[in-house]
Amino acid sequence: MRDPASFIAPAYLNIGESLVRELSKLMSVPGMVSLAGGYPGPELFDRDGVREAADAALRDMPVACLQYGPTDGLPGVREAVAKLLAARGTRCSPDDVLMTGGSQQGFDLLVRTLLAPGDTAIVERPTYTGPLRVLKVAGVRTLTVGVDAHGLDVEELEALLRDPATPRPKLLYVVPTFANPSGATMPRARRLKLLALAVEHGFVIVEDDPYGQLRFDGEHEPHVAGLVDEVPGSKQWVVHLGSFSKVIAPGLRLGYTVAPPDIRRPCVLAKQLDDISSPGFTQATVQRYLAAGRLDAHLPTILGAYRERAGAMRDAIAQHLADRVDFNIPQGGMFMWGRLRDGTSTRTLLPHAIEEKVTFVPGDIYYADRADAATMRLSFSTPSPEQVREGVARIGRAIARMHA
Repeated sequence: MRDPASFIAPAYLNIGESLVRELSKLMSVPGMVSLAGGYPGPELFDRDGVREAADAALRDMPVACLQYGPTDGLPGVREAVAKLLAARGTRCSPDDVLMTGGSQQGFDLLVRTLLAPGDTAIVERPTYTGPLRVLKVAGVRTLTVGVDAHGLDVEELEALLRDPATPRPKLLYVVPTFANPSGATMPRARRLKLLALAVEHGFVIVEDDPYGQLRFDGEHEPHVAGLVDEVPGSKQWVVHLGSFSKVIAPGLRLGYTVAPPDIRRPCVLAKQLDDISSPGFTQATVQRYLAAGRLDAHLPTILGAYRERAGAMRDAIAQHLADRVDFNIPQGGMFMWGRLRDGTSTRTLLPHAIEEKVTFVPGDIYYADRADAATMRLSFSTPSPEQVREGVARIGRAIARMHA
């Protein structure tokens, strides 16, 4: 007799659960401090601003809110995205914008329309787990390039591309600003070098920028997409992904893809097969929120809180972990990336941390290959400064417990 469970496609049999999602379940345990999930601080949501924007959208745009809408998104919100990017120095037309269910849907659409099973893509080592899982399901061969304190190592990338044994990649996925998990940011020179390599070797750069607006120290770096005029021939090779999850609310599930017409067009068709369009109510709410100037007004509140929490984590690391863990200290974003100096696996450390009532993410999940088991990701965005300090202290006690 046939078993329906045997019908499951092989790609989904071994994809595994998201460890971050599993660890998030422990947030409900009394007294648990979570330094694991990359969630915005819930008390920082602009509830009044979103409510007013939603009311205005439903009052003034009822049909757009409640009816089926254009697959690429409401014209008004696409225009608002183009203006938002222009303010950061990245020029595009509203016709270049595709609204998506978060930036991860944008990446999924790109993989489905650009890559066939057996094709090659390049990712950072380490990188965000979502794209790794998408590439795995798609049957794509994934190569990796190392990351240092300044982001993607473009010299290693150049050597990989010039190696005749390297299969020609179609796509490179990169988070150039406050990367997840490393927190690293690529300087301008590396971004320009990346564009030049894309032109020379003919691959699409997928720039994912969910954290770029979360800079609380230092000077903003331009988007990779904002530098295309400085590298002749590069514009056709760059796709920019953005999201409102980290700066307004992830529950809105709204992101955007900015792509050249020949890439955007098949992505629109693929999205039609997914969900017809992103919810009009959500799009209209974001459109009204941006038009009212609420994002610009509220962002300093978010940045002030994250600056304080990151500072608390930096100081607590210096007090409790300085002789045990090396950390990258970012100037924005949500994460700090560390490595146990003695090389012990952080998978071994995690159960001891949970006993101390603190969670973090073992770093090995962020690697497509050559995983460094001694790495770990800490998030400072959700807990209070007091919880951050206590959580880091508990990790120190967990390390001592592990070696006892």
